[in-house]
Amino acid sequence: EVQVVESGGGLVQAGGSLRLSCLASGFTLDDYTIGWFRQAPGKEREGVASITMSDGVTALADSVQGRFTISSDNAKNTVYLQMNNLTPEDTAVYYCAASSLWLEPLDQVGRLLPVHYDSWGQGTQVTVSS
Repeated sequence: EVQVVESGGGLVQAGGSLRLSCLASGFTLDDYTIGWFRQAPGKEREGVASITMSDGVTALADSVQGRFTISSDNAKNTVYLQMNNLTPEDTAVYYCAASSLWLEPLDQVGRLLPVHYDSWGQGTQVTVSS
């Protein structure tokens, strides 16, 4: 069974950092794209970052460019989202998701669409205080 489990959320002051982890089980990262998404109260779920193992391409939303980094440790079957210089606008539940689809032809915007992802974690809360 394909599963992803997020960890690492919490409360941090503005300007601080957090690292989220996404542990994958039931599959190996090599054949998947792993994405990070977030959903704030009253807002739609939005794509934050993704990494496609087959071509090594990463995608980042404009709102997090220069602050967030996505990386993977295939030996640990884990994908990380390093979040720096956090602002209150980053407050949301963050979800990890896996896509078994062939996303290589898509651009960065396409790779961050939730519809392309078929296995979702339960989410981890990130709260940034001002």
